[in-house]
Amino acid sequence: MIAALAFYVFAAILIASAVMVVSSRNPVHSVLFLILAFFNAAALMLIAGAEFLAMILVIVYVGAVAVLFLFVVMMLDIDFAQLREGFQRYAPIGGIIGGILFLELVFVLGAWRFAPDAADLRLNPNPGASVSNTEAIGRILYTDYIYLFQLAGLVLLVAMIGAIVLTLRERVGTRRQDIAAQVARHGSVGLVQVPTGAGLREMGILRPPSPEAAEPLPEAPKALPEPGGHGHGGHH
Repeated sequence: MIAALAFYVFAAILIASAVMVVSSRNPVHSVLFLILAFFNAAALMLIAGAEFLAMILVIVYVGAVAVLFLFVVMMLDIDFAQLREGFQRYAPIGGIIGGILFLELVFVLGAWRFAPDAADLRLNPNPGASVSNTEAIGRILYTDYIYLFQLAGLVLLVAMIGAIVLTLRERVGTRRQDIAAQVARHGSVGLVQVPTGAGLREMGILRPPSPEAAEPLPEAPKALPEPGGHGHGGHH
């Protein structure tokens, strides 16, 4: 009874936080709601008996990925008003893609059937075998679903490239690395074998004169004669 009540509480908070991630206008608030969603998803995994996935979700996604999202959103000066200007133009395409995804979810959920012994396997996914929860997940993930696992990694790679392209800015006057120019300068700097104890003059390097020796000091101003006198002296 307590487990069922906790499941519904965490599931409701998870759904509400997921909706707030999408509908929040402030991107910082969206990241904070995403962290809340991760915590509630970890709690659901603990209830389901997948403690390894729960700890990985908290350590990796909450402790690294979500915090990285938060720092990036706070540090990048992104003009979100300019990004929203093309919303009306791309709204029909987004609606079509969303409808296709919704139909796919309907087809998947419509064909979903629970296994006869699903209730018994919920807390003990691999009965009768002396393997840990981590080993059981690894066997299933890297044997039965290895292609889907690699496909998910490819999707994440495409998402990362898309994020880089969207935030890339062309700045006038920015100096970029030219690999061809660097390779073309190979051999322009020669190596000299310097004998032990050799000075700069023996190596053919003349020391430039010091600023004091190069520029003579200005002459001191001469003393002006006293008014009414002719030199050091005397009176006529």
